Amino acid sequence: MGCIDFTWLIGGPQGSGVESGANVFSKVCAEQGYNVFGKREFYSNIKGEHSYFAVRVSDNKIHSNVNDVSLMASFDAETIFRHFDEVAPGGGIIYDSDLEKITTDDVRTLDEYFKERLHKLLESKNKPFTIPGVLEIAKEKGVHLYPVSFRGLLADLAEQTENPKLRGLVRMYNVLGVSLSLGLIKMSLDSLLQSIDSIFAKKPLIAEINKQAATFVYNYAAAKFTDFTYSLNGITKDPDTILAQGHFGTSVGKMVCGCRFQSYYPITPASDESVYLESHELLEVQNDRPGSTLVIQTEDEISAMGMMIGSALTGTRSSTSTSGPGFALMTEALGWAGINEVPVVITLYQRSGPSTGLPTRHGQDDLLFAVNAGHGDFPKIVYASGDIEESFYDTGQCFNYADIYQVPVIHMMDKFLSSSVITCKKFNPKKVIIDRGQLLDKVDGEYKRFAFTKDGISPRSKLGLDNGIFWNTGDESDEYGHISEDPDMRIKMMDKRMSRLDLILKNIPDDEQVVSFGVHDHTIISWGSTKGPITDAIDLLKKDGINIGFIQIKLIHPFPTDYVKFLLKDAKTIIDIEANHSGQLGKLFKQNVLRDIDYYILKYTGRGMTSTEIHDSLKKIIENKANKKEILSHGA
Repeated sequence: MGCIDFTWLIGGPQGSGVESGANVFSKVCAEQGYNVFGKREFYSNIKGEHSYFAVRVSDNKIHSNVNDVSLMASFDAETIFRHFDEVAPGGGIIYDSDLEKITTDDVRTLDEYFKERLHKLLESKNKPFTIPGVLEIAKEKGVHLYPVSFRGLLADLAEQTENPKLRGLVRMYNVLGVSLSLGLIKMSLDSLLQSIDSIFAKKPLIAEINKQAATFVYNYAAAKFTDFTYSLNGITKDPDTILAQGHFGTSVGKMVCGCRFQSYYPITPASDESVYLESHELLEVQNDRPGSTLVIQTEDEISAMGMMIGSALTGTRSSTSTSGPGFALMTEALGWAGINEVPVVITLYQRSGPSTGLPTRHGQDDLLFAVNAGHGDFPKIVYASGDIEESFYDTGQCFNYADIYQVPVIHMMDKFLSSSVITCKKFNPKKVIIDRGQLLDKVDGEYKRFAFTKDGISPRSKLGLDNGIFWNTGDESDEYGHISEDPDMRIKMMDKRMSRLDLILKNIPDDEQVVSFGVHDHTIISWGSTKGPITDAIDLLKKDGINIGFIQIKLIHPFPTDYVKFLLKDAKTIIDIEANHSGQLGKLFKQNVLRDIDYYILKYTGRGMTSTEIHDSLKKIIENKANKKEILSHGA
């Protein structure tokens, strides 16, 4: 069993390099063999508002953040005000000593709701509304304080290197915070310098300046601060491990599985995937899969959907990536793809709604929307991935499902996944099998695009294929694609298309529909990115001698009713865990399984769940102390 479980938090104004600093820290920890789970939170503005990044490090496998922070590095006052109380006893706070005269009223980006809560806490402790006031509270509960003048460090560095320009380089504060932290916990300096080289690979002069600063500040912290509880000296690294960012799974998955066209309109948090694909448009994926994904930024989401459908009609594997408001604009054309049996994949990176909602925050708000998207009845698949590694392999499966069953597939992702950084096993392209279904290479004789067949799947011609002439309209049609309003033809066509839902449930393997982590008297049902916090919480409960079951439902639509009933036949208490207000999976569960949810654990603040929150709520349920709905709220 491992004994290291360390969480580092860095914060600062949006645009000040918080993410770059966290990426450096994460890379160093990963290179030193540790398992990493990092999560970024930020406001929906370009610059100025508060941003922070929590990185959890362990010598055990981890899949989530926890509530407690072991070490916080802050180069602005707002981070101290917002996060001082998250630092656990025995932890530490590195902060800029030049901030010690600042009051809460001096920080204009502190909203009135937060200030009111903070002032009540300070008043209850008889502390002033200042940086020293909150730091005194932290110190009284056993937190170590490490004041450092960031400006003074730069001045000393400028003098040592005879480079006066360094004195005013406040944009280097993030690197100073990282370097002070790594020096404090005795992490490898060489790994720090290598990480900086990697982050600034295209900017060698900037990399060199940052390495000078990092070395100077690392040595300063290692020499001056020697009383800290934690020391991370590195462990043996698994050579098959990579550090992956949130969008890597779906973007690399699309390259490997043969997706060769992606249209998109920029929207948070989906855009990162398309930007990554754009930056690798000339990538050779494998010798037997040459080429890359052509990416087109369109004028809006309606155009993105139409362009993707047009590309798919040529026989090209095609996709788009969007978030809730963008998907809302795509739904009319989604029905067009459904009635015309066009295989497309929509990667839906959910965020908090409705409307613009919380545009840079997390939510699993769009499940019922995805299931019911589009007017009229037509078959589609809604499929949900639980983590970044899983999403790589699921992406290939989603394209196979689209091709085999000739339906639109909506691949559910979300902000929690997109903003995470994790260590995981290297993606293995050899495990990604490409199945194009009944896509024809040639057509002999008469061709009926929508022919009635025994299994309900019609052989599919590509645009331009000799003799493979067909018609597409938005209207109901006959086997050739000619418009028809004949009632008998309507029945046959509707039955043909909708029969695919039964075929999907019959042919997709059970373990691709639902993943069982064991079933006990108390068993969780959930979907998507809650998987990581749930599995970590279950492991924590095992240490308390409590066994909780968990089934992760991946195939959301069509719902795997029979298999879910079979898995849960002996479970006495069903607990639904989701990041939305209404327990949307719970509604689908009750509708299909005809069984009530006993408890809900829900979070809809826009912040991701931690394993700590889930652990505490599950324990309350076991002890019969919980409400029917436990509402989670951790996170600044």
